[in-house]
Amino acid sequence: MIEIRVHGRGGMGAVTLVELLAKAAGYDGKYSQAFPSFGPERRGAPVRAFCRISGNPITLRSQIYNPDYVIVLDSGLLGLPEVSEGLKEDSTIIVNSGEQISTGNPNQRICCFDATKLALDMIGKNIVNTAMLGVFAKITRIVSLQSVLSVVEEKFPGKIGEMNKKLVEEAYNATEGE
Repeated sequence: MIEIRVHGRGGMGAVTLVELLAKAAGYDGKYSQAFPSFGPERRGAPVRAFCRISGNPITLRSQIYNPDYVIVLDSGLLGLPEVSEGLKEDSTIIVNSGEQISTGNPNQRICCFDATKLALDMIGKNIVNTAMLGVFAKITRIVSLQSVLSVVEEKFPGKIGEMNKKLVEEAYNATEGE
């Protein structure tokens, strides 16, 4: 089972990202679950969301404590202890950042992608969740690009969906895969 934790700020789309990811995994014939961690969140406050993906039914119903992957939608959150909490020795961290970042652990892989710049250039808004979903799909190959595009189109019909699909594709194509 693959466990993913997403860190963002309220309004950035962390919850939507895990919902799209889980549904894309389902389209690829995998079992999945997605759920947020809610508290007194408000726009701009730190938010966490979780996703599990497996080839077998998932019966576990707890928060993710030791993620295989961490997606960080705002690099300003990297200083928070909960972002690095419970990381495995070989966890991969995918960060929305135009600068390279290091964890100091040579076994942990950090992948940085400037989703903010891409989103501002393409849609004129700092909404990076779909771009980061494209980056995740390319880096991990856990979900297919076609499944991601299908769920984005389903979630966001019309012009918004088309813009987000282009954002996913651009991020996917601009990312170096494994």
